[in-house]
Amino acid sequence: MSAGYHAGRWPAEDGGPTRPQACAGAFAGWSPSTASVSSREVAGATMVVWRDPDELYLLGHTAGDDAVAWVERLDPLTLAPRARSVELLGGPAWPGGIAAHADGGLHVVFGRHAHRLRPDLSVAASAELPRERAYNSFVVLPDGHLVTKDFGGLRPGESAIEPAPPAQLCVLDPVSLEIVARAEVPEPSIARLSADGALVYVVGDTSLFRLAWDGIDLALDEGFAPRYRTLAGQTHGWDAVLSMGAAWFLDDGAGSERYAGTFRGQGVSTSPLHLVRVGLVDGSVSLTEVSGLSGGLVANPPLIDPVRRLAVAYDSGNGVMAAFDIGADGETTPRWRVDQDHGSHLLLDPDRGLVLTADHDGERWMEQLVVREIETGVEQARLDSGSALQSVLFPAPGDRCVYLCSFSTVSRLAW
Repeated sequence: MSAGYHAGRWPAEDGGPTRPQACAGAFAGWSPSTASVSSREVAGATMVVWRDPDELYLLGHTAGDDAVAWVERLDPLTLAPRARSVELLGGPAWPGGIAAHADGGLHVVFGRHAHRLRPDLSVAASAELPRERAYNSFVVLPDGHLVTKDFGGLRPGESAIEPAPPAQLCVLDPVSLEIVARAEVPEPSIARLSADGALVYVVGDTSLFRLAWDGIDLALDEGFAPRYRTLAGQTHGWDAVLSMGAAWFLDDGAGSERYAGTFRGQGVSTSPLHLVRVGLVDGSVSLTEVSGLSGGLVANPPLIDPVRRLAVAYDSGNGVMAAFDIGADGETTPRWRVDQDHGSHLLLDPDRGLVLTADHDGERWMEQLVVREIETGVEQARLDSGSALQSVLFPAPGDRCVYLCSFSTVSRLAW
C-alpha cells in the first residue's frame, strides 16, 4: 500500500494502486456451511472502502451528462446508512473512485470534479477538472498527491463520432485539489491508472505508458511504450495489475458501453480476448487467449497471485473464467477453466487461497457470489447476491465478511 493512503484494512479500490485485489485474512474463519448474504438496493453503488475499523464508506452516483456523486457511511453489519454527504458535483457519468487518504480525509473523483471530504462527510474542498469528460478514479502517490485522468472510452448510449483526445493526467494537491502538474500520453486511455511508488502506468488504446513523479513534474518515459494491440480484431485493454515485474491486464475492452445488465453477448471484438503481460524492464509483450472465442468483452483487471504464481482471467462476453500458471520467464500455461458469467473486480485471500468471484444467472436475472479455490477452481460456496444486475464493480473485505457492489445493490457475504 502506498504511503499516501490511510493505514486501514481497505482504503481504496483493488486494495491499492498496484491493484493487487488481495487482503490477507479476507476469509479468516471461513465456513461455507454458515455463509449467508444480506443486501440493500442502492442505485448507482460503485464501491466501499474502509477508513478506521468502524468507518465503512459507500460511493455512488446518478446517471447522465450532469450526474452527481454521493458518499454514505454504512453500518458494516446491516448496510444501513449512518450518514450521507451532500450531492457532489460531477458531470458525464462513469464510475469514479473514493479513497481514504493518509491525511485523514476522503477523496472522491467523479465526472469532471474532485472532492475532499472529512470523515463526517462534510465537504472540505472541491475542484473542477479541466476537460468536459468523465474522469475515472485516481491513484495516490507516496507523498500524498493524487493523479487522475480523463476517460477515453464510450459511455452508455454513445457511439464513436470522433476519436477521443490523448489522455491528460493531472496531479492534484491533496488539500486544495489544485492542479500542480499535467502530462499527456500519446493515446486516449480507457483503463484506470495504476501506480507503483512514484511510477504511474497508463494503459493506452494500443500501448502501455509510464510516467515518473519527482515531486514537481510528472514526466513521460519516452523510452517505454510497448505496443500490446497487434492483432486484427483486437481492441483496447483495461486496468493493469502491477506484479511480478510486469503489468498484467485484459484486452478486447470495446463494447462496454453496450452493458445491458450483463456483458454476456455484448462483445464486438473479433480477436479472442487475451491476458496481456508487459515486462516492466524490457517492455516485452505476451498474449494468452482466455476463452479462444470471438466476441470477447471485459471491463476490469485480471487477478495475479505472486506467491502461487497464478493468474485468473475471464471473458465476460462469453462467460468463461480461467486460471494460468506463470512460469519463471512470465510464460503461462492453463491450470483450470470454468463456464462462469463473471464481470467484476476480484478479491483474493492469499493466506487461504480463496477468491471471491461472481456469476450472473441470465435466466433468473440474479447475480451469485461464488467463492473458489484459486489453485484448483473448486467451488466452495454459491449464494444469490440480491442483485438482478451483473456486477462490473468492486469488492472489499470486512470482518468475517466480504462486500460487492453492483449498479443496483450493495451485498454482504458473511459467515
